[in-house]
This record gives sequence, structure tokens and C-alpha cells, in this order.
Amino acid sequence: MEELTKIRDRVEKALQRVRPYLQSDGGDIALIDVTEDLTVKVRLSGACHGCPFSMQTLKAGVEQAILREVPEIKKVVSA
Repeated sequence: MEELTKIRDRVEKALQRVRPYLQSDGGDIALIDVTEDLTVKVRLSGACHGCPFSMQTLKAGVEQAILREVPEIKKVVSA
């Protein structure tokens, strides 16, 4: 599905913009999948994995950055 590949590339670019902020706190993020129903699955790692604020980071930081770049995305979840 070529359209999904283009969306995945745009999501990856959005993640590249937020990655330095996560890395500055000792964490990181990886794109796991973009599903056909336009759900983005990511994995937080390093200091972000298991952090009490990880869901806030995911929703307020990562999800908002992705939605700004790729408004077609429905939601972002932790894998």
C-alpha cells in the first residue's frame, strides 16, 4: 500500500523532530508500525520507558507533533 508508505515516511519525519528532546532526557522513540486504520505504534525506550510521565510525553508531545505533520493519523499508542 503505497499511500501507507508515504504516511509512514511523514510520521518518521515528525518523530525525527521530537527525538532530540527525548534524547536530551536520556530517552528515545522508535516507530513500530502505522496500521491500515491509521494508528501509529511507537516504543519509548531508555529513560522514557517506564517513566511515570511517559503517557503524558506520548500524548502531549509525540502525538501532537505527529498530528501536526500527518493530520490523517487517528491516534498514537505505545507498543
